[in-house]
Amino acid sequence: MTVSLNELYNRLLEAYGPQGWWPGETPLEVMVGAVLTQNTAWKNVERAILNLREDALLSVAALDAISQEELAETIRPAGYFRLKSRRLKNLVEFVVGRYGGSLDAMFSTELDRLREELLQINGIGPETADSILLYAGELPTFVVDNYTARVLKRHGWIEADADYYAIQSFCEDHLAKDTRLYNELHALLVRVGNEFCRKIPQCDDCPLREWLPEGGPLGDQQ
Repeated sequence: MTVSLNELYNRLLEAYGPQGWWPGETPLEVMVGAVLTQNTAWKNVERAILNLREDALLSVAALDAISQEELAETIRPAGYFRLKSRRLKNLVEFVVGRYGGSLDAMFSTELDRLREELLQINGIGPETADSILLYAGELPTFVVDNYTARVLKRHGWIEADADYYAIQSFCEDHLAKDTRLYNELHALLVRVGNEFCRKIPQCDDCPLREWLPEGGPLGDQQ
């Protein structure tokens, strides 16, 4: 990689400024958002979280007490609401059963151990687990999403067949282990990905255009 990830970060920060991620008033709200945002637009998640707030359900105890059926109706705007209500209940039951309902205790656990525990929860995959760790727990783990993969692969900065863990390791190996840096760079990659590095790339006005390989973006990274 001839361009460093720090250069990439500085270019995007200059173009867009700080992104202020993750939107959420409390760590629990961020955790809920990380589950609800699976396969849906954030505006739909916001409506679902507003419903939870209005119904006084944004606490571990309240989410633990409500039935899965009632929770599903409350989060209906987020889509796949029955599936997501089950996943939320799984997450809350883990916090209650393993950590007595205390997020402070949960996030005091050693990072790699907590990550493995989260990945054992049905419905929590690597991206959701790392989002919870980084944005709710303020723990230094890099979140990889489709935009991150697409930007890095199209510029030839990482192999086209690199999976989640290869991309995460690449980023963490080339950046200081810093929670705020991980937070901001991920948010900036989502921003540039959403605006320019779409399924059909829109490279003309992209702030990263000069770093494309000769001949344009590589592969067909969907």
